[in-house]
Amino acid sequence: MRFEPITYSKLNSRQQETYNFHKVAGILADYGFTSIRLSDDWEGADFIAQHIDGSSFLKVQLKGRLSFSKKYVGKDLWICFMHENQVILYPHDQALENFSREGRITNTDAWNEGGNYHFPYLGKEVLDLIEEFRIRPVQTFG
Repeated sequence: MRFEPITYSKLNSRQQETYNFHKVAGILADYGFTSIRLSDDWEGADFIAQHIDGSSFLKVQLKGRLSFSKKYVGKDLWICFMHENQVILYPHDQALENFSREGRITNTDAWNEGGNYHFPYLGKEVLDLIEEFRIRPVQTFG
């Protein structure tokens, strides 16, 4: 068999979600997490990441971009997306609070009427607010 890289944009949405899960799971493994993909959303999570310490678990929702939703508030959910080939993994409620302090999101029609807000573009100010949630891959094998 000959291995050929795929073109992400040619994948359908389900294939892109599977691809993203595996990319993120590989990076989380560098930090001691084993990831278990769920066949159906559980409490908003697409997958569970369990740390080797045996007591730390993350309920993770995969997204295509920086997003917030009222339906995720209070669920102890982490949101994950890829940006420029890097993983951003943030606790939904904490990040929402950070953005709200900056006067973003909660004063918008999208949030107040639809209950959702996403960023189609990440400018410098937004990137600065999420920098602490960027996870860098470790470049070594065992």
